Amino acid sequence: MGRLQLITVMGLALALAAPVLATPPTAPAPATKAPLPKIQQRLKRNQGEVKRLEREVARQESDSRQAGERLQQQDKEIAELRRKLLELQAGHPAGQR
Repeated sequence: MGRLQLITVMGLALALAAPVLATPPTAPAPATKAPLPKIQQRLKRNQGEVKRLEREVARQESDSRQAGERLQQQDKEIAELRRKLLELQAGHPAGQR
């Protein structure tokens, strides 16, 4: 799931940056286009949003990794309890063979 989120963030970053990157550098544009400072401001804001999303994805991946580790530990504990139960049911004290 972490990879999917990372791909989503990268796609969002490309979508946000594409209009700025796709515009070829030309002579000063007529009044219909945004002035350069506004474009730079929007680009900076978009870059900030991308960084925020990257941090969020990293946090979610860390949370997911920790949850996976907890599940593995619980699986080990369950397996050990099952082993002890089977030994008790068979009439052997747990831990003695």
